[in-house]
Amino acid sequence: SARMLQKKICMQGGFGVGKTSLVSRFVTSLFSDTYLTTIGVKIDKKTITVDAHEMNLMLWDIYGQDEYQTVRDSYLRGASGYLLVADGTRHATLDTAAALQQKAASVVGDVPFLLLLDKADLVREGQGDGRAGSEAAAGAAAPRGVAGRRRGRPRGHPGRERLLRPARAGGL
Repeated sequence: SARMLQKKICMQGGFGVGKTSLVSRFVTSLFSDTYLTTIGVKIDKKTITVDAHEMNLMLWDIYGQDEYQTVRDSYLRGASGYLLVADGTRHATLDTAAALQQKAASVVGDVPFLLLLDKADLVREGQGDGRAGSEAAAGAAAPRGVAGRRRGRPRGHPGRERLLRPARAGGL
């Protein structure tokens, strides 16, 4: 029998941008408004089928980077891809995502990644600093060649295809 593929996907972003909620929604199909700070890294596993091949996704939910702590290189090593998550209500989280992208590229090289602008529903409701909407995300992403996506409060299955894109891009 064929050996099951395994891909490590890292979730990166500033503190409180929604990385843990994205992973939880993808792995368990549950969403919670409760905020819990990630300490270190939380690793979840989800077995999926992509193009008729079974694959284990190892989702590394890495603590939020801020002015007091930066992401360790060891958390990124071996990643097949990563998602950069920014908060649509806080413009500064786009700057954090840009810094994290540069760091990840220096550690893991040219692997697939995606920028997700989370909490887009709150931007539409007028919450936040008013500067981190989709136009700002597009402006931050375009010079870096990043594909960007907006994500609001989940209304069905979480953006499964968004989470699978870095895994699928590595080839089966």
